[in-house]
Amino acid sequence: MNAAPECVYATIADYYIGHPRILPKQFSGMVVESGGIGAGTIVRFNMRVFGRTQAFCAAVSEPQAGRVLVETYLGGSGAATTFIVDPGAAPGQSEVTIITELRVRSGVFGAIERFLATRYLRPIYLEELMLLRAFVQRQDSVERAGV
Repeated sequence: MNAAPECVYATIADYYIGHPRILPKQFSGMVVESGGIGAGTIVRFNMRVFGRTQAFCAAVSEPQAGRVLVETYLGGSGAATTFIVDPGAAPGQSEVTIITELRVRSGVFGAIERFLATRYLRPIYLEELMLLRAFVQRQDSVERAGV
């Protein structure tokens, strides 16, 4: 995307303003319980998954501050979503990757779970990336206009 990695990462790490604005319609009710910017943040939110709304609580860490942010879901599921922001091919560009790791069963049932999770999450994350791109480009336009 045409935005500096620092700006993109700052948007993702800001759970008060930036992050809620890049979430697709499947997410709702985000509440910051503590922190709010990057590592140490605890958030609660709802996500509509296969027609049912589920509540999640996540702790945010930054294994590589400014590049890698991880939401680890509390409650023993062992699931985590990682956001990776790398510089793009040209100055002022970024490449963003969103990865969710889930614990699944082994064997055939695990293969089905992986298939369904991938098929469900991929379009949601593509939409999130589009919303992120639009948000950071709007922010950049506002900053350049001096508003």
